Amino acid sequence: MRELRITAIASLMLLGAAISGRAGAALSSETPEARAPAAAVLCKEAVVNPVSGYAECVRPPGAPVAPPPPRPPVVKLAVFEFELDDVSPAASFLGQTTSNEAVMEKVSSEARRMLAESGRFILVDMSKVDAEPVRAKSLRNCNGCEAGIALQAGADQALIGIVRRVTQTDYYVLIQISDAQTGKVLNQQEANFAGGPDGWASGVRMLIKHQVLVAAEDP
Repeated sequence: MRELRITAIASLMLLGAAISGRAGAALSSETPEARAPAAAVLCKEAVVNPVSGYAECVRPPGAPVAPPPPRPPVVKLAVFEFELDDVSPAASFLGQTTSNEAVMEKVSSEARRMLAESGRFILVDMSKVDAEPVRAKSLRNCNGCEAGIALQAGADQALIGIVRRVTQTDYYVLIQISDAQTGKVLNQQEANFAGGPDGWASGVRMLIKHQVLVAAEDP
């Protein structure tokens, strides 16, 4: 009886070894490609489900949709009134200047509208700021003093803009954004446009749309 029991145990051990050997052989016969996990299928086109409000992949259907990139933080921005720098021959040599106050108010208003609608900035109310460079519209010549003025108003960044008229039908728009804490220039853009005062607001709008906001997207 004892010999029979020993024989049965030995048979079971041999059977287990045989099964293990076959399993190992089967695994070793698989190619590396067969053992590698399948590559994830990337979504090439997604739409927003009008019911759920979530993005769903339609090409290929059911593939996981990558989350959208994080939105940049909203910045509190002090937008100062745009300043006119008239260096046209009529102003420089003949002393002939014209009042463009209403035009410049329109320029500043259009700039604020574009920046606010971009969703990247919260505009700080600067209407009660009484600093001398602001009243005199001479921020372009105050060596970065706009940063400190903006900081006192509770802004993170300061924006100054200049319309520089070089002829009666030719002008430049310059926009500079600086850090209110350090005064470091963060974004500086300039472009040349053709047209008279009636087109200055349009030039400012084009510069903000195609250069200022585009540069603000870069890390």
